[in-house]
Amino acid sequence: MKKLINAVENILTESLDGFVAAHSDILVMGEGHKFLRRRNLKPGKVALISGGGSGHEPLHAGLVGHGMLDAACPGQVFTSPTPDQMVEAAQTVDTGAGALFIVKNYEGDRMNFDMAAELTEGALQILVNDDVAVEGSLYTTGRRGVAGTLVVEKIVGAAAEEGRPIADLKALGDRINAATRSMGVALTSCTVPAAGKPTFEIGEDEMEFGVGIHGEPGRRRDKLKSADAIAEEICTAITGDLGEHAKGNALLFVNGFGGTPAMELYLMYNSARMLFEKRGVKIVRSLVGNYVTSLDMAGCSITLAMLEDEAVRLWDAPVHTAALRWGM
Repeated sequence: MKKLINAVENILTESLDGFVAAHSDILVMGEGHKFLRRRNLKPGKVALISGGGSGHEPLHAGLVGHGMLDAACPGQVFTSPTPDQMVEAAQTVDTGAGALFIVKNYEGDRMNFDMAAELTEGALQILVNDDVAVEGSLYTTGRRGVAGTLVVEKIVGAAAEEGRPIADLKALGDRINAATRSMGVALTSCTVPAAGKPTFEIGEDEMEFGVGIHGEPGRRRDKLKSADAIAEEICTAITGDLGEHAKGNALLFVNGFGGTPAMELYLMYNSARMLFEKRGVKIVRSLVGNYVTSLDMAGCSITLAMLEDEAVRLWDAPVHTAALRWGM
């Protein structure tokens, strides 16, 4: 294993310290590294809190700031944060309008955020489950929450900045989640530092189709195909799942898993855009880059979010975080 680390047991805290120091104009570290929060909280605004296992950077810490999250709770690599982290974060950033948790659909995250919500008066949750690769037969909690989480956090975050009440924000987040679908493909495994070896073995001429962001198996192991062929299968799965709703304006988000060059991500975007538009989807907004990663995994996911006019406006609204910045 070749990684830029000092000691495996310190990798998370040292990385968080560096992250907060690099973005000290935006972020403050919570006591005991339990959470990161916005430096400047907005009184009377619903507090948005998310989190999950580390290794997916810049999700979630990189999305804390104006127009997105108020706090993010980092767990150990690929391990859910604990309920006390979430409760303390909510208590710190709630300025009186309530706390709204945005949760990826994994068993550990669900369990811990449920506990935190019970301990946080008036808290509500948005559950993100955009992955079309697998169904509930493989995962007891149902579909996984993947790159669509960023889309939900951005649009709900913009609405929260406008001062909307918590019930309206939850309803908006649920609608955006319902209109968002994702699917990924891995060309290599990732290597968790504590394990010191790849999470799974994959041949030089193979790909894992429908992989999860922790390296979980997807639909099947297959021989490596062309980018166009990969995009064709992913886009077909996404539009097939959306059905009659796969018409009209949409955001196309091509997300890298951490080990994929921008050149390849934009090539995949080009393929996916042409395929979706042939099917009657009009791509009106785009995002390309490594945002919801899986450490050093090579591969990508494609996310399609069908956007009504209000959602387009909220996507365009000003945002100032470590990972996303526009309109300020």
